[in-house]
Amino acid sequence: MKFRFQRAALPACLAAAAMALLATGCAAPGSGNANITASENNIAKVSNVGFLSDPAKLKAQPANGGFLCWRQPGVDWRIYDKVMIERIKVYVTPANEQSPIDPSDLKALIDYFHSALVKNLSPSVKIVDAAGPGVLRVRLALTSLVPTNQLASLAGTAVPYGFVAEMGSGAATGRPPGSTPYLGKTGLEAQFRDGATGNVLAECADTQIGLKYAADLKGDATTAAEAWMNGYVSSFTAWSYAQDAFNKWSAAFARRLAELKTQPPQ
Repeated sequence: MKFRFQRAALPACLAAAAMALLATGCAAPGSGNANITASENNIAKVSNVGFLSDPAKLKAQPANGGFLCWRQPGVDWRIYDKVMIERIKVYVTPANEQSPIDPSDLKALIDYFHSALVKNLSPSVKIVDAAGPGVLRVRLALTSLVPTNQLASLAGTAVPYGFVAEMGSGAATGRPPGSTPYLGKTGLEAQFRDGATGNVLAECADTQIGLKYAADLKGDATTAAEAWMNGYVSSFTAWSYAQDAFNKWSAAFARRLAELKTQPPQ
């Protein structure tokens, strides 16, 4: 997918990530690396846009990747062998909280998200365009789309040893460690309904914030280097973090649905 916002030219991947560069080279943004965005799982920050039926029920769920979720008890998820992905809605945040979004960028982002969902779900369920018995209706709303400020990212990088201060700025301001105030974020609210009755089966919410300085501390040195470099390179492209958030959500949804389809009603 090609957006109007292009990656700023870099003489190399820059000395701040030299060790990672030696190990992996520059990685393409939007690659789906789960370690270069982080959840801001705070119920107080869930957008009150009227999309969810009962946001007060949301709680962080380790089984769902730590996302804020709730689901109805007694649902037999095994009956859902088809998924209908409804048109993705977008709720624009106040102008003082984000920059204007080019309509062509917005369409490209929505198309990318839909394609990521289809790609992840298709191996285990059939994607359909009509509701009915055995169909899980998936309703999604993007509640914030904030691009990375590329000029600010370049300016921060240009300051000698600026990355040292930036690495700690996220935690100091209440954001995830490794993020900075000018990086993009993407908010999602999701609702899952029975295709025959329309009953709400589950709801989730999450906000993903880009990490300029990311590392997979649970992996080996090469994996950590890849995470570092992917986050670093993505910080110079406006919408790379949104793509990575879409990839993370799509994979998590497909994985969790597959797990629920193996379990009896609880």
